[in-house]
Amino acid sequence: MPQQTSRAGQSGDFPPFAQRHLISIADLQQHEIVDLLDRAERMIAVSRQERKSLPTLSGKTQINLFFEPSTRTQSSFEIAGKRLGALVVNMSVKTSSVSKGETLVDTAATLNAMRPDVLVVRHSAAGAVELLSQKVGCAVINAGDGAHEHPTQALLDALTIRNHKGRLAGLTVAICGDIANSRVARSNLLLLGALNVRTRVIAPRTLLPAGIENLATEVFTDMEEGLKGVDVVMMLRLQHERANGKMIPSVREYYRFYGLDEARLAHAKPDAIVMHPGPMNRGVEIDPAIADGPRSVITDQVEMGVAVRMAVLDALLPTRNPA
Repeated sequence: MPQQTSRAGQSGDFPPFAQRHLISIADLQQHEIVDLLDRAERMIAVSRQERKSLPTLSGKTQINLFFEPSTRTQSSFEIAGKRLGALVVNMSVKTSSVSKGETLVDTAATLNAMRPDVLVVRHSAAGAVELLSQKVGCAVINAGDGAHEHPTQALLDALTIRNHKGRLAGLTVAICGDIANSRVARSNLLLLGALNVRTRVIAPRTLLPAGIENLATEVFTDMEEGLKGVDVVMMLRLQHERANGKMIPSVREYYRFYGLDEARLAHAKPDAIVMHPGPMNRGVEIDPAIADGPRSVITDQVEMGVAVRMAVLDALLPTRNPA
């Protein structure tokens, strides 16, 4: 399938977006992924201007429903909604009826009665966001469900790569670390594969999930070998909260073999960029000198996150006022 690299739509003229929700990257066609990336390009410009707002979602209500703690993703969605003119409500699950025993379906029914236009949901259980989307009448965006998916993270990662490399097709991206427990890894492998990017995963065998060879182009257990000639190095943190039992001998041992330092990064291409979805475990999966170095684009990913989430909100809510 040929790579579509359109950057059209700078004027805001996009065709209607066919999807009602954004639950999984697997639900998107290649042209829909490119559409969202192109919309996000326009949103970057909006976010960089003095008046950082559009009336796109004026009169719309956005509820951020986070059953797991989050700083970057929740604040990013909140800023995105407000920059598009939406009324944004952050629902604190710890103080909600959920903490008193209310089921997810009951919560969905309660929220649906409030008639929001979009729900942004993070949940610790894979599939919970999809279940909720079947019980409400509004658009639903998956902000991360267990170890399943995190679609907007994959979109912002792709946008970051495209902006730094000028393209996506033909590049080689190495995703390194806790692949088994990472929703970021799964969403990125699906998205990059759909856009003809060569993907490598690098991890100890205990952190490689069954069937990973069906998602990644190549699988490595040796860090130096896996990094040879790559264009992008994407590091992942150890997911202690999702791992069952001892997956590694020790943090020190893990860094010794899989931590990204200058010596290992030297195996990648000289112009390779370094990424991390955050939060980082400095000195565990990445050397602080690399995280803060000239090849790091980690702060760029944060900026792209707001633009991508603005683009997703813009695409999913079809009744829009002209910008």
